[in-house]
Amino acid sequence: GCLRRGRLRAALGIGGSANDRSQAAPPLAPHAPDTIEVQGAAFAFAAHLRWSEGLPHVDWSGVWPWVDAFGDRAVRNEAWALCERAWLAHLAQALGPAFLVRSEGDTLLLSSLDARAAHVVLEYVNRTRSRVLRVLEGIAADDEMGKDIVILFDDDEGYYRYVSHHYPEAGAFALSGGMCIHDGGCVHFVSVKHEQHALEPVIAHETTHAMLAHLPLPLWLNEGLAVNTERRLSPPVAGPRHTDVGVHQMHRRHVEFWGCDEIQEFWSGASFGRPDQGNELSYDLARILVEQFAADWPRFVQFVNAAQRDDGGEAAARSCLGLALGDAVAAVLERESPADLAPHPDLWTSVRTEPA
Repeated sequence: GCLRRGRLRAALGIGGSANDRSQAAPPLAPHAPDTIEVQGAAFAFAAHLRWSEGLPHVDWSGVWPWVDAFGDRAVRNEAWALCERAWLAHLAQALGPAFLVRSEGDTLLLSSLDARAAHVVLEYVNRTRSRVLRVLEGIAADDEMGKDIVILFDDDEGYYRYVSHHYPEAGAFALSGGMCIHDGGCVHFVSVKHEQHALEPVIAHETTHAMLAHLPLPLWLNEGLAVNTERRLSPPVAGPRHTDVGVHQMHRRHVEFWGCDEIQEFWSGASFGRPDQGNELSYDLARILVEQFAADWPRFVQFVNAAQRDDGGEAAARSCLGLALGDAVAAVLERESPADLAPHPDLWTSVRTEPA
């Protein structure tokens, strides 16, 4: 399915034009501070809140100068952590009294889950972080600033009300079950409250994205790493797609779909937002390429750490893997014209970087 910005706003009963998204902030509760103080230095945190669809987002570019002004790393971390908690407190207040912020280990969870269910989620997130570091050794990294932030909304309405802030004003977009948001340095991931077995693959996928946030990866490589790590940590239940017939059908769909224009969308990241089958096929092609490249792990680690999104990873592939990306895709699609399948940044209208 797909999400259209205008249709989403209408479905949620949100009126007004695209220019009046900023709304008056609701009254502050005592637990949602408007000012933060560290070592005698006060910061007007509430002045940096931006309200969209009734929910608070933070202009983190205005927060960083205050945080960076502290010379001691531990004090900077404390200041950043207080800002994270202040934002979540404001968001919890906006979502309703059932929403609470809970903390265990290196993770903050905002949800309406009861204490037991929240503990299970927090424990799984903390355990998954350690597993991702092992699976993606030499690639994944834990951010020293703040904690991992997980936000679970009660339903799709709340989820899309929040993530719509991170979509362009117009256009059609693929539906999603979770999203890792790189919001001015405050990396967090959001999803909808599900049963634990349904939530685990989402956590594995989005935790991987969060631990790749330090790298300027092309979106296809970011998603390919996340999909393969998710499948390793939370293996999918075998279904029709995993039979020989299912694999053959998927291959045929790839061969029929990927033309010169479509493959440029893949390299730029645009195809991952398509509202048609191109979305599913983008994730699967990314999975295939990463799975093949990772067979030589030491060289693959070099490739991932060198890859740049502005050329789709082409220069890094040539220098670290000894191959051209067009050749790799040509082999997958059984084509004989790899030059037409190589990344051509001059043909891209935009580069999408936000993983889902």
